[in-house]
Amino acid sequence: MPDGTQPLAPFATRHAVHGMVCSVDHLASEAGVAVLRAGGSAADAAVATSAFLAVTTQHMCGMGGDLFAVVHHQRGAPAVLNASGRAGSGADADRLVSEGATSMPFRDDIRSVPVPGCVDGWLALHERFGRLPLADVLAPAVDAADNGFPASPTLAQAIPLVADVAGADDYTSGGRVRAGTVLRRPGVARALRAVVADGRSGWYEGEFGEGLLALGQRQDGTAEYEPADLATPAADWVPALGLRAFGHDLWTVPPNSQGYLTLAAAWIAEGLALPDDPDDPLWAHLLVEAARQAGHDRLAVLHEHAVGKALLDLEELGRRRRAIDVDRAATLGGSARAGGTIHLATADSERMGVSLIQSNAAGWGAHLVVPGVKVFLQNRGIGFSLRPGHPARYGPGRRPPHTLAPALVTTPDGDLHTVLGTMGGDSQPQVLLQLVARTLHNAQSPGAAVGAGRFALAGPGGFTTWDQGGDVTVQVEGHAPGGWLEGLSARGHRTEAAPAWSHGFGHAHLITVGDGCLAGASDPRPRTGSASGW
Repeated sequence: MPDGTQPLAPFATRHAVHGMVCSVDHLASEAGVAVLRAGGSAADAAVATSAFLAVTTQHMCGMGGDLFAVVHHQRGAPAVLNASGRAGSGADADRLVSEGATSMPFRDDIRSVPVPGCVDGWLALHERFGRLPLADVLAPAVDAADNGFPASPTLAQAIPLVADVAGADDYTSGGRVRAGTVLRRPGVARALRAVVADGRSGWYEGEFGEGLLALGQRQDGTAEYEPADLATPAADWVPALGLRAFGHDLWTVPPNSQGYLTLAAAWIAEGLALPDDPDDPLWAHLLVEAARQAGHDRLAVLHEHAVGKALLDLEELGRRRRAIDVDRAATLGGSARAGGTIHLATADSERMGVSLIQSNAAGWGAHLVVPGVKVFLQNRGIGFSLRPGHPARYGPGRRPPHTLAPALVTTPDGDLHTVLGTMGGDSQPQVLLQLVARTLHNAQSPGAAVGAGRFALAGPGGFTTWDQGGDVTVQVEGHAPGGWLEGLSARGHRTEAAPAWSHGFGHAHLITVGDGCLAGASDPRPRTGSASGW
């Protein structure tokens, strides 16, 4: 693979009996498996893997971002953790509008940085479902930050994007970084030790918290954050949002997450004449239409106080299903207004399953770094609206609409069936819809489902898909079935060919529970992930 555009080998499903971890970094997956071997739970493994990725994969995730998790721990509805941050007390939409803004700043502006929830999420997940001491769970991440880790190809490629960012010297002080260059992050190691020693106060009231407050100070004496903003935990256990489709129960995080779109589209698709062969262009057309019908009004209806069950009203979803034509793309106009995210999946010997997603929002986030700890801050506030009266308007203490949408599938009896999720901004529900259909309708193995070519609905960028309602472009990955592009175009879709194995189509991970065995696959698109088990 001299050009790095394709996987090095045919993509395989991995099997294990006792436990499994799938992530974007093989070293992180192995860190999670080591925790499982030591007697840790799937939750311990998820925290260990996420923390390791916070060290090695700062260009996609980190302690300066948010976290969601769906946890199967007993029969029935899973436990759901929303650790997404809130805007500071100084959030002022009118001030931004008076400066000429029509949308939230994408980068280089602290106002697009809600207080990060990642560390609160780790602590809440470990406190409720962990078995090992927190020091043991975070030890692999501390070791990697202290003693070094090899830069992944995607990290090496991303570093030039922050070459001029103040505080990026973990990556820029030693000259050019190539894949395999050993990097160290002493500030992050110090911060992780503080979390072990003092819990959340070691982070939110320590070196990171002091640095964040300082970055939020304005020249006129006002501030984006007050100490009380950091003193309030960001992690909440919330009721799971579920819906039955393809004979199984699908679960996700309720709003402010866009996860409802996966469930809605799957329910719509189940009632269509979905072909048994996913290579059939009709398979792609029907799923594209299900995704468009589910999501065209997302920007108008998604906010932190939206009622998930109302967004999944079966009468309304039935109306949208009936509007789908097998021969023609529907007209869905109406203006409503590349991601930096990781997903990981874990399962243990007791079949606890954790679907965890953690994110900077876009790439390196806001391109703002907290000095000392050298942690990049998310720009998740780009999900806010500046429109007067909009329920997701930027304001003090509010959570923005979130693209993060982890998912989990249980059998009709309530047992764990599948743990899955992906990065990908607005395209996450579309990628998950395809994985759900391939797994539950077409009975494909994890390796076949995760490695298959995909479509994604796109606007001008990874967070603008629904700016024009359902008027979207269907991007088709280069190694998707040969007839998809032509078949979609013939049915009236605006299509665009994309490279094979493209990062823009997500980094998905999937674990299924079989007869006494776990089967899993990690996405080949980042070229560095692995499904590891024992």
